[in-house]
Amino acid sequence: MCTVKVGQCSRRQIVQPCTLEGFAYQIDPYIGCEHHCHYCYALNRAETDWSEEILIHQDISSRLYQEISTLQPQTVYIGRNSDPYQPSEETYQQTHQALDLLARRGFPVCVLTKSDLIIRDADVLARMTGSSVGVSIAFQDEEVRRLFETRAPSNERRIEALKRLKNAGLETYALICPVMPFLTDVGSLIEAVAPYADTIWIYALSMRNEVDRNWQNVKDILDHHFPELTRRYRRIAFSPDDQYWSGFRRRLEGMQVDTRLKLKIML
Repeated sequence: MCTVKVGQCSRRQIVQPCTLEGFAYQIDPYIGCEHHCHYCYALNRAETDWSEEILIHQDISSRLYQEISTLQPQTVYIGRNSDPYQPSEETYQQTHQALDLLARRGFPVCVLTKSDLIIRDADVLARMTGSSVGVSIAFQDEEVRRLFETRAPSNERRIEALKRLKNAGLETYALICPVMPFLTDVGSLIEAVAPYADTIWIYALSMRNEVDRNWQNVKDILDHHFPELTRRYRRIAFSPDDQYWSGFRRRLEGMQVDTRLKLKIML
């Protein structure tokens, strides 16, 4: 795993408004993400080159204490724009400090990560009644995964983490995201995570603009490794109403009926 420089971000609110349904607030303990997944939407507004540098909040515990002192306890989302358990967490423990404070103040959390480092905090999370923890996964083939998520932990480590969190009595979920057309075998991923996930969310690959960094990254990978897919990706990724997605949704809805799994299909 490559080591990046860790700097301090400019002073800003740590608790931010959240646009996800069911959450009023979110916290990103890190500004930037060492996992540097090439399809990530957050790359389009990155303050630093995440392959070289990420940022942390100075005095996160004391500042967070002040910010939540006027809020009623409620579920806070952690992991929207950066992974809370990226490698630097092992040293800087920004996420651990935030969780410890939120637990003492009676705030549950919903955490999303790609890292098995989350297992370290299973005891803290277990004290936070009403909390849920999840891992995201997008590829069943490790060689393909490494093209798009070069620095992220393997699927095997993520699924093992989900299993251990489930066995610890925590509410768990898996996020199959993004579904990469012709590359993601959603059926096999559902089968892999179903024993350990109370809920499985499925999100499509979606791009906003062809000049955006994440599209340029994806396009470069496709051009070099899957050139026959580039033209189709350009159409599908920028068209949520494309027939590819409507057909895919129908297949997932059929799978949901057959398996009776709790699938949340966000296509």
